[in-house]
Amino acid sequence: MTAREKALEVFLHLSGWGDARREVLVGDASNRRYDRLTHPELGRAVLMDAPPEKGEDIRPFVKIANHLRSASLSAPQILARDAEHGFMILEDLGDDLFARVLENDNSLESTLYDAAIDALLTAQRQTPPEGLAHYGADEMAQTAMLATDWYLAFTRPVSDARCNEYSDLISGLLHHHLTSPFVLVQRDYHAENLLWLPQREGPARVGLLDFQDAMLGPDAYDLASLLKDARRDVTPEVQQAAFAAYLERSGTDAEPFRSTYALCSAQRNLRIIGVFTRLCIRDRKQHYPDLLPRVWRNLQDDLTHPALAELRSWVDAHMPPPEPPLIAKIKATHV
Repeated sequence: MTAREKALEVFLHLSGWGDARREVLVGDASNRRYDRLTHPELGRAVLMDAPPEKGEDIRPFVKIANHLRSASLSAPQILARDAEHGFMILEDLGDDLFARVLENDNSLESTLYDAAIDALLTAQRQTPPEGLAHYGADEMAQTAMLATDWYLAFTRPVSDARCNEYSDLISGLLHHHLTSPFVLVQRDYHAENLLWLPQREGPARVGLLDFQDAMLGPDAYDLASLLKDARRDVTPEVQQAAFAAYLERSGTDAEPFRSTYALCSAQRNLRIIGVFTRLCIRDRKQHYPDLLPRVWRNLQDDLTHPALAELRSWVDAHMPPPEPPLIAKIKATHV
């Protein structure tokens, strides 16, 4: 038994969950591990194992979870935690992720996405917690470089001059168009991180997961994350209805917001293209390149906005689409 396994046993014992049965849950793109705990008296909970030695830190999760719960949103209650070792026991919100629910009954898509808009707006209307890192034009431009640093670098390398051209282009667009209010952005607000809790009321019907990387950023960002999902196709009708609902319920001026939304979505999709490539090449997570065609389609849709015409021209000229031979090449490359 390793020192970490011993520390986990001590944590479970001291928190009262030592007799719980453990069942591995599906993980995510990070170094965190999740187990479901089933205790004969306490019922069910979720164990998060986030090793600090691998760069994980549970304190941001605790901070954002408490903030969201203070707004009566359904972030999981924290039942026990050990920040030193990176262990936490969370309320078990169940298995009904939006993505799974809609696989079984896609007729609920409008209902679920409408509820997600309410939950998103509720979160955005709260005064953000102090100390959030900024996710503005400079930070977004920097993370958009993952598309050139990883996707282009291992598929169709381009010169430093071309990469600098791309950097200047996207930086200029972000500085010009990010005029909407900055709010708490959860940054992974999508169907694999939202749970359907129909027994609850109002915005609390949406369970929230994976928000520990929250920052202070543009209000359009999480909406783009929700509607331009990298992991499932949101029907155009639902996208349009949810977008309209967001505008109406927030009182947002439509035209400047459309530019901000298209740009936030394009930046996000460019970043994801780089991240998914890196996850495969560096971290050997082979399934991520299979998601690239959907991300590419989302990006192409973003780039139809007139404000992004110059960025579209650059992408068309220098970024190859993720067709099967290119996906196979990414999967065969390791560093």
